[in-house]
Amino acid sequence: MACCVRRPWFLFFTAAVLMLAQTLAAQQASAPSAPDSATAQDDANQTIKVNVNVVQLFFNVKDKHGALVPGLVKDDFQILEDGKPQTIKYFSAESDQPLTIGILVDTSGSQQRVLGMEKEAGTMFLNQVLTDKDQAFLINFDINVELGQDFTSSKSLLKEALQKTQINAGAGSCGGIGGSGGGPFPCGSSGPRGTLLYDAVYLAAHDELSHEVGRKAMILLTDGGDQGSKTKIREAIEAAHKADTICYVLLVADRGFYGGGMYSGDSDMHKLTEETGGRVITVGDNPRKLHDALDDISKELRNQYNIGFVSTNKSPDGAYRKLEIKTKDGLKVQARKGYYAVSR
Repeated sequence: MACCVRRPWFLFFTAAVLMLAQTLAAQQASAPSAPDSATAQDDANQTIKVNVNVVQLFFNVKDKHGALVPGLVKDDFQILEDGKPQTIKYFSAESDQPLTIGILVDTSGSQQRVLGMEKEAGTMFLNQVLTDKDQAFLINFDINVELGQDFTSSKSLLKEALQKTQINAGAGSCGGIGGSGGGPFPCGSSGPRGTLLYDAVYLAAHDELSHEVGRKAMILLTDGGDQGSKTKIREAIEAAHKADTICYVLLVADRGFYGGGMYSGDSDMHKLTEETGGRVITVGDNPRKLHDALDDISKELRNQYNIGFVSTNKSPDGAYRKLEIKTKDGLKVQARKGYYAVSR
């Protein structure tokens, strides 16, 4: 798969876990046969931190008018996995946790007249949402998938990569993903090639965001149409699920190109966002709508709740499990619909 870049944090995390495990083993070997209850409890707590998989959910809550609802507490929520109630082990309403964002820009031929406003609005979004604690990367996709900028906290590097994007409707190559951090990526089939949207989503989720921890989001600026991807929409959604990534889609399109009709990928984009806890915002070729949409997304990302629970189903069987979060007042919860129970 694409750009096999392993993040330094993963190596440090692995080393830390091994050190902790060795420490616990040494403690157990040297401990008396009947340790006091406080020591036993401490050891049990440390073991839980190493061995138990906590499922984390970042989500928004809105009222009937679509406005964000702040100030809720843990007791306001109930979480169900495959219809079975789960015990909430962790809850937070903080909005300043580090954020990792993937920005995906459609540079296929159909975007010729709207790419300029995407660059302008994208620059404003980066200024507004990114802090020194956050990271982002940029992918542009057309007949190829190109990693324009790998993970960075530098707004200037991201803006530079965004400004360099350009329309590409020529003949694509299957030599791999171009740009910084590039590596082999499965190109589309031998059939028509035009917009490798699903491949780009898969790449962003599987090869970039899956290696990161914490709050993650993917923002797509596209008309939603795919042509030539090897990846199917269901595979792209599965990759986003496994990367614990919220997906937002801004349907940006030249209305003249479509003759005022429905964009071809509207249905699949709704599937992608509804499954992962994001949403679709139709922008068309209106710069004001695009600015407002990115502003709304910024507010949602900075006003998320976070719930963590340990599933009562202990089998790491790789199966998909449905999730549902309910509130006492019947408020609307915008969250992903499930997760895959894979070993971590």
